[in-house]
Amino acid sequence: MFSNYLIGLREGLEASLVVCILIAYLVKTDRRDALKPIWIGIAIAVAIAMGFGCALEFGSQELTFEAQEALGGSLSIVAVGLVTWMVFWMRRTARHLKSELHGKLDAALAMGTGALVATAFLAVGREGLETALFVWASVHAASDGTPRPLIGVALGLATAVLLGWLFYRGALKINLAKFFTWTGGMLVVVAAGVLAYGFHDLQEANWIPGIRKLAFDISDTIEPDSWYGTLLKGVFNFQPDPTVVQVTVWLLYLVPTLAIFLAPAGLIARKGPQQSTQAVRDKV
Repeated sequence: MFSNYLIGLREGLEASLVVCILIAYLVKTDRRDALKPIWIGIAIAVAIAMGFGCALEFGSQELTFEAQEALGGSLSIVAVGLVTWMVFWMRRTARHLKSELHGKLDAALAMGTGALVATAFLAVGREGLETALFVWASVHAASDGTPRPLIGVALGLATAVLLGWLFYRGALKINLAKFFTWTGGMLVVVAAGVLAYGFHDLQEANWIPGIRKLAFDISDTIEPDSWYGTLLKGVFNFQPDPTVVQVTVWLLYLVPTLAIFLAPAGLIARKGPQQSTQAVRDKV
């Protein structure tokens, strides 16, 4: 549940910040007449993201077991690729996000209502589709037959919306650079588990061999149905009897990705984004 809460919080907060920047810019430039098209574009983006998630969930149920596993494994790999790109992109371009959005918004204002709707839709829609895909893959990997993964996502998104509103009102201050660094690092750990589970799905679909070749089996020590087994699976997508392929993929992804993401040189190069939410509010 925690891993899904983290996904909802991280992805939702990025979308919330985008919305805050768009709305605050229009308010401060006295273009409140353009708020309605912006909200329409945001609503369309949210609706399409939710529809995409529903299509993934209900569409996959009509497939055979092998096809479900193949689809789940393939989309898990795609989702991990997208979320990895996203966490690196956010740290690299955070300082340019405000000016980039302002430039697009100025151009849209000159073009009319349709352009405003499209600008808001594209700004939020990408985050929404990425979130829907990664949430689906994560919930699929961590599913324990209960609604807890979905509840975790919903709570994370609700928290992100609340934080976004507090940011806009100037009632909350937080170092965004540190926040996105820590949550990005934790998201990489979650993504490693999703990736390993995705390869396990492909093994069950007979796309990759070695389904019976286990790296280890500690099911007797860490029972999957125990509270601690459920906790480990919910947070890290831990499996007590992973295959050799799963462990290999997990290590090959997690170690270099986390090392590069947390590298001091990268942090120094991106020193510019280190600003509080108050600074963000003042600038927009």
